[in-house]
Amino acid sequence: QVQLVESGGGLVQAGESLRLSCVASGRTFSYLHMAWFRQAPGKEREFVAQIHWVGNTLYADSVKGRFTISRDNANDTLYLQMNSLKPEDTAVYYCAAGSIWASRPVWTNYDYWGQGTQLTVSS
Repeated sequence: QVQLVESGGGLVQAGESLRLSCVASGRTFSYLHMAWFRQAPGKEREFVAQIHWVGNTLYADSVKGRFTISRDNANDTLYLQMNSLKPEDTAVYYCAAGSIWASRPVWTNYDYWGQGTQLTVSS
């Protein structure tokens, strides 16, 4: 089992930056693939970014060039640095962990989930 706890969400204005964090516990973090997904009201949960346990990354086209996913294996922590935020980035952001690396990730690829953290971007 893996427990994931996100933090760092909040209310920001368009163009600003924010960093989300996700602390993992319960299983060896270093050998898990990690990801961020998001879900806006009335929409399906969508992929944002993922990072392989060796460090390779993959991003959704909508965030490429603005968001950066990273991991600190020594502290079992996943990050999402979000720059140039837009109102359409408003959503609940979820941290996820799993053992499948998919080239077109969907939420079912991941086994463990955090409770989510709300990001609201005002225009």
